[in-house]
Amino acid sequence: MAEKKAFVLRISPEVMQEIEKWAADEFRSVNGQIEFLLNKALKENGRLKEGKKK
Repeated sequence: MAEKKAFVLRISPEVMQEIEKWAADEFRSVNGQIEFLLNKALKENGRLKEGKKK
Protein backbone atom coordinates (compact mmCIF):
# COMPACT_ATOMS: atom_id res chain seq x y z
CA MET A 1 0.00 0.00 0.00
CA ALA A 2 1.26 3.45 -0.88
CA GLU A 3 2.22 5.75 1.94
CA LYS A 4 -0.35 8.47 2.61
CA LYS A 5 0.62 12.11 2.86
CA ALA A 6 -0.72 14.27 5.69
CA PHE A 7 -1.66 17.93 5.22
CA VAL A 8 -3.67 20.68 6.92
CA LEU A 9 -7.13 21.41 5.53
CA ARG A 10 -8.90 24.67 6.32
CA ILE A 11 -12.64 24.23 6.04
CA SER A 12 -15.64 26.22 7.23
CA PRO A 13 -17.37 24.98 10.38
CA GLU A 14 -20.63 24.51 8.46
CA VAL A 15 -19.02 22.31 5.80
CA MET A 16 -17.15 20.32 8.45
CA GLN A 17 -20.36 19.71 10.38
CA GLU A 18 -22.11 18.37 7.27
CA ILE A 19 -19.14 16.15 6.37
CA GLU A 20 -19.15 14.75 9.92
CA LYS A 21 -22.87 13.92 9.63
CA TRP A 22 -22.42 12.40 6.17
CA ALA A 23 -19.45 10.30 7.33
CA ALA A 24 -21.44 9.00 10.30
CA ASP A 25 -24.37 8.11 8.02
CA GLU A 26 -22.02 6.01 5.87
CA PHE A 27 -20.04 4.53 8.79
CA ARG A 28 -16.80 6.25 7.77
CA SER A 29 -14.37 8.49 9.59
CA VAL A 30 -14.29 12.12 8.50
CA ASN A 31 -10.90 11.49 6.91
CA GLY A 32 -12.27 8.42 5.11
CA GLN A 33 -15.27 10.38 3.86
CA ILE A 34 -13.14 13.22 2.49
CA GLU A 35 -10.82 10.73 0.78
CA PHE A 36 -13.83 8.86 -0.66
CA LEU A 37 -15.32 12.08 -2.04
CA LEU A 38 -12.02 13.24 -3.54
CA ASN A 39 -11.44 9.85 -5.22
CA LYS A 40 -15.00 9.86 -6.59
CA ALA A 41 -14.58 13.38 -8.00
CA LEU A 42 -11.23 12.48 -9.59
CA LYS A 43 -12.70 9.38 -11.26
CA GLU A 44 -15.80 11.23 -12.49
CA ASN A 45 -13.61 13.88 -14.08
CA GLY A 46 -11.23 11.43 -15.75
CA ARG A 47 -8.29 12.37 -13.58
CA LEU A 48 -7.92 9.00 -11.86
CA LYS A 49 -8.33 5.60 -13.48
CA GLU A 50 -11.06 3.40 -11.97
CA GLY A 51 -8.77 0.73 -10.52
CA LYS A 52 -6.06 3.08 -9.27
CA LYS A 53 -5.97 4.86 -5.90
CA LYS A 54 -3.35 7.44 -5.02
